[in-house]
Amino acid sequence: MKLPRRNFLHLAAGAAALSAMSRIAFAQAYPSRPVRLVVGFPAGGAGDIIARLIGQWLSEQLGQPFVIENRPGAGSNVATEAVVRAPPDGYTLLLVNPANAINATLYDKLSFNFIRDITPVASTHRSPLVVVISPSVPAKTVPEFTAYAKAHLGKISFGSPGIGTPGHVAGELFKMMAGVEMVHVPYRGGAPAMTDLFGGQVQVMFSPIQESIEHIKAGKLRSLAVTTETRQAVLPDIPTVSEFVPGYAAGGWAGIGAPRNTPVEIIERLNGAINAGLADPRNHGRLADLGVAPMSMTPSEFEKFVVEETEKWGKVIKFAGIKPQ
Repeated sequence: MKLPRRNFLHLAAGAAALSAMSRIAFAQAYPSRPVRLVVGFPAGGAGDIIARLIGQWLSEQLGQPFVIENRPGAGSNVATEAVVRAPPDGYTLLLVNPANAINATLYDKLSFNFIRDITPVASTHRSPLVVVISPSVPAKTVPEFTAYAKAHLGKISFGSPGIGTPGHVAGELFKMMAGVEMVHVPYRGGAPAMTDLFGGQVQVMFSPIQESIEHIKAGKLRSLAVTTETRQAVLPDIPTVSEFVPGYAAGGWAGIGAPRNTPVEIIERLNGAINAGLADPRNHGRLADLGVAPMSMTPSEFEKFVVEETEKWGKVIKFAGIKPQ
C-alpha cells in the first residue's frame, strides 16, 4: 500500500522522535552495570593512580562500579586497541594520555586510527615535566645549560623512561627549539634513568614532577624549569622553559575516551560527572598531592586538544627521526 506523502512524513517524524526518546532513556539509565576503565600502564604508576581516583568519583556519582583494568604493552597500544574493538555502549572506556597522541605518528602500522576510532569524553588533568640536571653540571639556569651544552657538543646526554615517552619527545622538542645537540639515552622506566642522572651517566632529564619533586627538595637534583606555559604552585620559584625558549610547552595530561559511535547522550553524561568531580574542592588536594592540576573541557574542546597534541608531536617525531624500539 502506497502511503500519502503527508502520512509518510508523520510516520518518519514519529519514528525519529521515538528513537531520540529511546536514546535519552538509555542514557538516563546509564550505567546499569559495572564499567571498565582500561589503562595502558601497570598498576601503581601515576596514570593508574589518577584512573583509580577518577573511577572512585564516577562510582560515587553514577552509582555503579568503575573497574580499573590495567592492560600494559606496546606503549599503551594494547589498551587502546582493546577499547577500539569494544562495543560502543559506554561500558568500556580508555584512559587517554600523551602516548596516544605520540603513537599516532611513532608507529607506522597500527590496527586503528586513534583520532578516528576513539571518541573524546572528558579531560581530567595536566601535569608538568621538570627539567632536572645532574649536580655534576654547573648550569643553574636554562640559558646557562644551553650555553654549556653548545660548548660540550656530543657530551651531553638526556635520559628518558623510553623511546616515545613524554620525557623523550619533550627533550627532542627542546633540542629543536633551543638549537642544542643532546644524545638521547632511553631506559626501561623512569627509576633507572633517575639513578643514572644522580650518578652523572646522563646529564639532564625532562621528568614528571611527581617523580622528581622530592629529589629537588632534598637537593639531590637541580631544577632549571618546568615545561608548562605557567609556573607551578608546588615549585613557585622555578621558571618555565618558555621564559627562555618562547613557545616551548610540553607535559603530561590525561582524559577519558570511548569507542567510536558511543551515544552522544552517554558521552555528555560522563563528561558532566567527570567535570563535577574535578570541580569538587575535596578532590583538588588529592590532585595537588600527585603534582597535577585539574583540566576540565567539553568533549569537543578535548577533541580539539587531542588533535593539536597529535599534530604537534607528529612534527617533533618526524623532525627527530624517532623510531619505536
